[in-house]
Amino acid sequence: MSSTDPGAGRTEGERLQKVMAAAGVASRRASEILIGQGRVAVNGAIVTEPGRRILPDDRVAVDGVAVQTDTSKRYVMLNKPVGVVSTMSDEKGRPDLRGYVADYEERLYNVGRLDAETSGLLVLTNDGDLAHVLAHPSFGVSKTYIAKVRGEVTAQTVQRLKRGVELDDGPIAADRARVLGEPSRGATMVEITLHSGRNRIVRRMLDAVGHPVLELVRRQFGPLALGTLASGATRELTREERGALLTIAREAHDGR
Repeated sequence: MSSTDPGAGRTEGERLQKVMAAAGVASRRASEILIGQGRVAVNGAIVTEPGRRILPDDRVAVDGVAVQTDTSKRYVMLNKPVGVVSTMSDEKGRPDLRGYVADYEERLYNVGRLDAETSGLLVLTNDGDLAHVLAHPSFGVSKTYIAKVRGEVTAQTVQRLKRGVELDDGPIAADRARVLGEPSRGATMVEITLHSGRNRIVRRMLDAVGHPVLELVRRQFGPLALGTLASGATRELTREERGALLTIAREAHDGR
């Protein structure tokens, strides 16, 4: 990371420690200490003087993790229930996402989709740049699913998923796959991670190896984990989660 600061001496904008405190990083005094320790960067350059002023479009990072300085952006996690379509309106009258964003002042949109019969982690935001990075497979953001499938999944089948299977729209391989626990009542729980954004890809992969999906839930999306969030519930992302997502977006923007 660069040690020179091209913005030094700037007289307009807000003081860096004030912006950091407003973003919830630390108090102003603690932020000054972080700056003095050389742990804060602005636009990729280390800053060591607390009086440095920054503009709204300047990019701040602490220990290499992005800081959200644009407070107009909102980031929400939803545990989407089965039966809800991943759109803000549905011409067939099916339950959609409008009810989950109605209480937020900002106009939020879903990042990517889960099919109606798949539940789990869905990100809602008004940050279009971030949404593009998270949703586009070329940026390699991984998603982890747990599937309950018909039949007993063998180690050979798991290896086949990781080597790749041929589908109508081309080959696809899981980044990771494993069986969870022992088969029960003619079904097996499988965890599968991949970064593809293709439609119904997990269901189609498991169909291709002879194990149709009975239930499917997305548990992780990039650095985000669903955790104990109840079905149909939403919560705003934590500062750490927002930082992790914004770091991914910035690195993608910088072409790393």
